[in-house]
Amino acid sequence: MQPLRIDIVSDVVCPWCIIGYKQVERALTLLDQPVEAEFHWHPFELNPDMAAEGEDAAEHIQRKYGRSAEQGKAVRDHIRNTAASLGFEFGERGAQRVVNTFAAHKLLTKTGEVYGWQKQTALKLALFAAYFQSGLDISDEAVLLDIASDTGLDRNEAQVWLADETLAGAVRGEQAYWRDENISGVPAIIFDGKFMVPGAQSAETCAGVIGKVLAKRG
Repeated sequence: MQPLRIDIVSDVVCPWCIIGYKQVERALTLLDQPVEAEFHWHPFELNPDMAAEGEDAAEHIQRKYGRSAEQGKAVRDHIRNTAASLGFEFGERGAQRVVNTFAAHKLLTKTGEVYGWQKQTALKLALFAAYFQSGLDISDEAVLLDIASDTGLDRNEAQVWLADETLAGAVRGEQAYWRDENISGVPAIIFDGKFMVPGAQSAETCAGVIGKVLAKRG
């Protein structure tokens, strides 16, 4: 059987994006038969105008969504607990600041193009871990190069990618494509290029969708 293609439009600083990925991972274990899957990641910026210095996460959420400090804490606790139930523990120092993620998307896009979905997924998961578990500034070039190198990428090659303005234009073009596809929030998870599940739905919901997708293959 042809592998199930799973495209995920997401941002690296979106906690629901790692949760959505983990839900799909679990969904694949709920199927009656083993299914080989390929994950492909696509760029989306929750805060494309975020300044280089970033912003305190609690203040950002309060300003952007109008939540009180107590409401913000309740949401963060819910996110942490949901992620932990799926095997992803948020670090105490994780996600303290919201940062610009465009450079990270450049690395992810080029990694997928040159080295394929497995290396791209490894980099994406490393970026999630760096931000949500270690609290690293993933807008910083040196941090990004360290993560790329630790993932098995060539540091010098990655540095060239970060400076590539043609690549920057391609990433912006792909972001515009997904906006034109009416994706305004992430994660957006697309199965077999046809069936889109918005948000971080439960593993059971995702398993049901995957089952229907495979059935339609005939």
